[in-house]
Amino acid sequence: MAGEKLDENIPCEENGTVESSNGNGNGEAAQQSPTVEKDEDDDKDVSKKKKKKNKSKKKKAQAEHTDPQSLSGQTDPQSTSRQTAPQSTRRQTDPPSIPLIDLFPHGEFPEGEIQQYRDDNLWRTTSEEKRELERLEKPLYNSVRRAAEVHRQVRKYIKGILKPGMLMTDLCETLENTVRKLISENGLEAGIAFPTGCSLNWVAAHWTPNTGDKTVLQYDDVMKLDFGTHVDGHIVDCAFTVAFNPMFDPLLEASREATNTGIKESGIDVRLCDVGAAIQEVMESYEVEINGKVYQVKSIRNLNGHSIGPYQIHAGKSVPIVKGGEQTKWKRVNFLRLKLSHQLGKDMSEKI
Repeated sequence: MAGEKLDENIPCEENGTVESSNGNGNGEAAQQSPTVEKDEDDDKDVSKKKKKKNKSKKKKAQAEHTDPQSLSGQTDPQSTSRQTAPQSTRRQTDPPSIPLIDLFPHGEFPEGEIQQYRDDNLWRTTSEEKRELERLEKPLYNSVRRAAEVHRQVRKYIKGILKPGMLMTDLCETLENTVRKLISENGLEAGIAFPTGCSLNWVAAHWTPNTGDKTVLQYDDVMKLDFGTHVDGHIVDCAFTVAFNPMFDPLLEASREATNTGIKESGIDVRLCDVGAAIQEVMESYEVEINGKVYQVKSIRNLNGHSIGPYQIHAGKSVPIVKGGEQTKWKRVNFLRLKLSHQLGKDMSEKI
């Protein structure tokens, strides 16, 4: 290296005696005149400066060796995305009021949970063709992630304010107005995907209060709160269950574990009936005791999940939650909503 060559041409200090790099011994150095000694002192100063310069050069060279991108002046786009993972530049207010595009002004939105390919699909992780196809879908994924992040923030806020005694109309209006703010509602470009569902107890799904409805949320109610967001027609459809009475905790746990199982079993080329069979096995392994009577949790056969298309909440395919259902295979870039519904005997049903 250049720094090492410079070291050969400057004086070096060894055991307190100055030696010239031309090979002269200590004797010659002792016989030199004061003028020569002064010159040697000047040489020592120059030597120290050059050594400091060389050290800085070596540090820079080491840094370049550690980061090869700095040698070429180019940056790996994937590396940049990892280093600058989407992070909000501002904090959301409570209650939420800042539009998501202001929280993430760079235009890239947070990733959600990502399931890795498994079994026969492992080759997709190393196939350059498939990886490139995934990269081409980035704009679509980013729109979905924006809608999903709005859904997450609204869901978190609503869970924090829910309590017995709330009017169902007030609940729905608060939720939908918050969605409008965060998603920057703009006609068909972004907004609410469908009316909010807040089905109670034996009502499995798709009930929403009309104007003037006086229904009040009670302590012993089991409510399925179902709402959607969309960006450019890409819909995020998700629901959660609310129960204040701890008596229903096993019921909620059954839905949660069955949902997680359905997500893990899903994937490209997986048959929808196999997903349903896995969900049913987990769901029906639970029992719930209500007012002294034990009920086995049962999947509801005729209330299924569904595929989702652009601006289309039900796009044709059904996702069963029992075995023996549809044989259709899951295709690449299919958006499916897992709808887990189950009942306790004939008296009560609950959906997540």
